[in-house]
Amino acid sequence: MWKEEDNKLKKSFKFEDFQEAFAFMTRVAFLAETQQHHPNWSNVYNTVEIELTTHDEGNTITEKDRKLAKAIDAINA
Repeated sequence: MWKEEDNKLKKSFKFEDFQEAFAFMTRVAFLAETQQHHPNWSNVYNTVEIELTTHDEGNTITEKDRKLAKAIDAINA
């Protein structure tokens, strides 16, 4: 579940290993590019941390973030 914190939507994703985590990041990268909305994220081994905020709206959560979050969840389902 995404949580709202510090004007960001945040979520952590865990995978079997680094390769699965990286494959997920690749799929999210292509998705983000199609939506012209790019996450702040980090990856350590099998964990991907994602933060979504809309920079051009003053670093706040917008419908753009919620749309991308929903699409990311669909990729991970």
